[in-house]
Amino acid sequence: MADLFAPDDLPADGPADTAPLADRLRPRTLADVVGQEHLTGPDGAIGRMVAAGRLSSIILWGPPGTGKTTTARLLADAVGMRFAPISAVFSGVADLKKLFASARDHARRGEKTLLFVDEIHRFNRAQQDGFLPFVEDGTVTLVGATTENPSFELNAALLSRAQVLILRRLDAAALEQLLDRAEALTGRPVPIDAAAREALVASADGDGRFLLNQVETLYAIDIPEPLDPAGLSALLHRRVAVYDKDREGHYNLISALHKSLRGSDPQAALYYLARMLTAGEEPLYVLRRLVRFATEDIGLADPQAVVQCLAAKDAYDFLGSPEGELAIVQACLYCATAPKSNAAYAAMKASFKSARDTGSLMPPMNIVNAPTKLMKQVGYGKGYQYDHDAADGFSGANYWPDEVTPQIFYAPTDRGFEARIAERIAHWDRLRAERASG
Repeated sequence: MADLFAPDDLPADGPADTAPLADRLRPRTLADVVGQEHLTGPDGAIGRMVAAGRLSSIILWGPPGTGKTTTARLLADAVGMRFAPISAVFSGVADLKKLFASARDHARRGEKTLLFVDEIHRFNRAQQDGFLPFVEDGTVTLVGATTENPSFELNAALLSRAQVLILRRLDAAALEQLLDRAEALTGRPVPIDAAAREALVASADGDGRFLLNQVETLYAIDIPEPLDPAGLSALLHRRVAVYDKDREGHYNLISALHKSLRGSDPQAALYYLARMLTAGEEPLYVLRRLVRFATEDIGLADPQAVVQCLAAKDAYDFLGSPEGELAIVQACLYCATAPKSNAAYAAMKASFKSARDTGSLMPPMNIVNAPTKLMKQVGYGKGYQYDHDAADGFSGANYWPDEVTPQIFYAPTDRGFEARIAERIAHWDRLRAERASG
């Protein structure tokens, strides 16, 4: 948003011919907004508000270039409200006070104000609280726009007073509509062939503004013959994927990677791994998550999984980038294709809970050491059976505190190496029962 307080209305004849293409193609009605029909259509939340002529406070959440600002402006027009935009990037408390005072003056004259706050997540918690009384008393109807997850970035009190509406990244069909509109407005085809057109749409990554800016660049250059994908790639820089390493995109992708690995889908796992690494994620972070996965979701079904992940970490440290990424890919594929078991993870949680619940109970006297004469006299170590001296190298003794009934924390699966572990445990359980009854 170029100005802190933009004009309430666009000129009647629209932007000048010298304005950027994205501005000249800005929709004039809600029906012209592409890609958001789930909101602006008759059955959508915005469509219903307009039909009722009443607007509640809302938060528009979506990626860049999906029409948040345009939708807010057109929404004000559709319900006959004054549009007052402000950007959280350039404004502070003093600006908000002036805006609220102006809204009150207009309210006295019977004119309602739609307060549009761009990048609303950039206001801190105290500033967000400052909106509440003016929203509650109807001084303004708040429409906030954010690219960040409102659950993390906005106060609960503010969220309770506003409906969150999610704008979708523009799909290929919506972006094609924008290309068609650009060609209709300029009277010129975009100078690219069909394959390059498809590549151009893909490069926009759902951002309509970015797509139109790229089109404007193509129009500004003298291109004698339509470009093919290679020519387009040489002329235009591909858009960098949207990815903030400390925000929701980061957690969404690592969750998708982890769940793809758990679901034994190596192709999807590689896709999300590549998404993270090509967007600039720290390789060592990905390796830490792979080690965690190997212990949580594979465990003893394949004890080599964690070895592979740690070896990949050492290989990456040794080779660096870009050669070291191949070791990460190998570890990812090993984990995706390994037999899965969370038995060790479940055993850890169950045993830790039991340890907290039972407190500081004394182990049975037969398995505690007796380093002093007094301790021997009072029974420490009495009756201990040295397993190596017993038949089968197994004594079958009791190792549980007297107050605790023996419990089962670890239940190995029948997958991978755990099937052999299950056989061993069953063998020992059978011998223990025999020794106890004998």
